Amino acid sequence: MNPSSPKLDPRLVIELHQRLGEAARGAVVTVSPPPGGLRGSQLPVLRAWCGAAGHVVLELSPNRIRVRRGPVADPFADIPGEQRPGTRVWLYTNFDCNLACDYCCVRSSPQTPRAALGTERVAQVAREAAAAGVEQLILTGGEPFLLNDIAELANACTQQLPTLLLTNGMLFRGVRLDRLRTMDRARLTLQISLDSATAELHDSHRGHRSWDRAVAGIRLAKEEGFRVRVAATIPSERLEEARTLRRFLDGLGIPRSDQIVRTLAHRGFAEEGVELSVASVIPEVTVTASGIYWHPVGATDPDFLVTPEIFPLHQAITLVRDRFVEIRAQADTAAAHFPCA
Repeated sequence: MNPSSPKLDPRLVIELHQRLGEAARGAVVTVSPPPGGLRGSQLPVLRAWCGAAGHVVLELSPNRIRVRRGPVADPFADIPGEQRPGTRVWLYTNFDCNLACDYCCVRSSPQTPRAALGTERVAQVAREAAAAGVEQLILTGGEPFLLNDIAELANACTQQLPTLLLTNGMLFRGVRLDRLRTMDRARLTLQISLDSATAELHDSHRGHRSWDRAVAGIRLAKEEGFRVRVAATIPSERLEEARTLRRFLDGLGIPRSDQIVRTLAHRGFAEEGVELSVASVIPEVTVTASGIYWHPVGATDPDFLVTPEIFPLHQAITLVRDRFVEIRAQADTAAAHFPCA
C-alpha cells in the first residue's frame, strides 16, 4: 500500500479481523466505525483490505459496515435454476377476488380491499426486473382479471420478460375475454387453479360450480392459443388424489411439466397445513403495494415483510439474497422450496 494512502483506524481493522474470524463462512458481520466515522477516502482502502482477505463487502458507509465472511462458493449452487432467489419476481396485482377459498394464503375474497399495484408501478417493476437480470415475472392476486387494466399490466410485463399470470380461470367472457385476447401469447403463460379431477373436492374449498367454470376456462385459454399450466392445492393427507388429477389433466392436453401440485400452507385463511417461516422456505421475491415480501405465500404477513421500499428493485433483490445467505449460514439444514408456480 502506498505510504501516502489514507490509514485505517487499527481498532476497526482489529474488530473486523476478530469478528470475521469468529463467524461461520458465509455469515454476515456488522460493525460500526470508530467515533467520527470513516472518511470517504478510507472507504476504498477498507474495501480493498476485505477483498484481499477474501471477504465480500455488502455495505460500506461512514456509519455502518457489513461484510460477508469468505471466501465462499456460490451460495446458490445447490438450488436449481428458477428456484434461485432473484430469478423470478412475483407481483400481487391486487388482493380482491371473486372467490373466497377457505385456504387462501393471503385472505383474498370479494370483501378484501383491492390494494392494487397499478399500471405505473407494475411497468416500473418490469423494467427494473429486466435490468436486474430477472428471468421471469409472475402476476397473481386476488384475481387479476377483476382489474380493468389487466391487459395493460400483462403487456407491460411481457414487453420486458416472459410472464406467468395466475388466475382461477372463471372470468373469461365478455369484456374480460376481449382483454385476454389482447395479451401476448408468445410471452404470456396462464396458470389456472384446479384442485381435483371432479367437482366435489374443488368446490368444497372454492365454491359451488367453480370446478365447472375453471375447467371451461382451461379449455377456452387453450383454444385461444395460450400455454396453460394447472396448479392444484391438495391437503397432505389426500395427496394420493394427485394421480387421478394428473390423468384428468392429461386428457385436457396439459403436459406433465405444466401440472403443479402443492400442499396446504398454514397461512391466511387456512386452519391447517405446512408451517412456513423465513428460515424454512427458499425466498421468492414478491412485490405488493405494501412492499417486498419473502415469499408469495406470506405476502400479507408481517413476518414475511422484507422492506416497505419497492424501488430501486435491484436493492430489494440483493437484500433478499443476502438475508437468505445469512440464514443458510446459520441454519443446520437448507430451506425447502415451496412451489406456488
